[in-house]
Formats: sequence, C-alpha cells, structure tokens
Amino acid sequence: METIQKLIETEQEYEAVMERIEEIFHAPLGSPESDELKLLVVLVQKYEEEKYPLPNVDPVEAIEVRMQELAHSRKDLEPYLGDKSVVSKILNRKRELTLDMIRRLHVALRLPMEVLVG
Repeated sequence: METIQKLIETEQEYEAVMERIEEIFHAPLGSPESDELKLLVVLVQKYEEEKYPLPNVDPVEAIEVRMQELAHSRKDLEPYLGDKSVVSKILNRKRELTLDMIRRLHVALRLPMEVLVG
C-alpha cells in the first residue's frame, strides 16, 4: 500500500487505512512502519470522531448505570464521594464532582475519566 498523505475522507479510504494498520500493527518501535502506524492511528481517530461522534454522556447517569450494574447502593459511593448528604447532592445534580472524586470513581467504578468530567 502506498503511504497515506492526506486526511481520510471516505469509507473506502478508511477501510484501506484499517487494512494497513493491521499489516503493520506489530512493527518494531522506532521503525518507519512504527512511525507510519502512529500517524495512521491519529488519522483514523479523527475520521471516527467526525463520522461517528459519541453522544455526550451525563456523568451522573453514567454513575447510576454503573451502580446498577454492580448492584451498589448510594451508601457504596460514600468512600469515593463523602458522606450521604454529599452523595445525595451529587446524584441530584446539586453539587459538581471534584477532581479527587472523579479520580476515585474512575478507579472504583472503572468509568472513563472523559465520562466523569462530562
């Protein structure tokens, strides 16, 4: 395959780039193919962000969904957010998550930071 020298604009170009990524995926670090791989991944990410944007996810909704998945109650969030009044304020959208809360929830509930930051 010839080297990609422009942004991905069509689904056909996207498929061709994905095939090339698969071909060079295990290229040794520092090799020309490794550098090409890095560039192709950036191009694919840009194309996917534009073509298939992810919806904005509400952090509180994400926390609530994860709580249901893990069968957690509000009390289970207290070690990460604070006492029950803080948990209540956050889940009722009367208080924002702090950076420390986001970090703790990210680890404890395995939620992406991007989701928790909102």
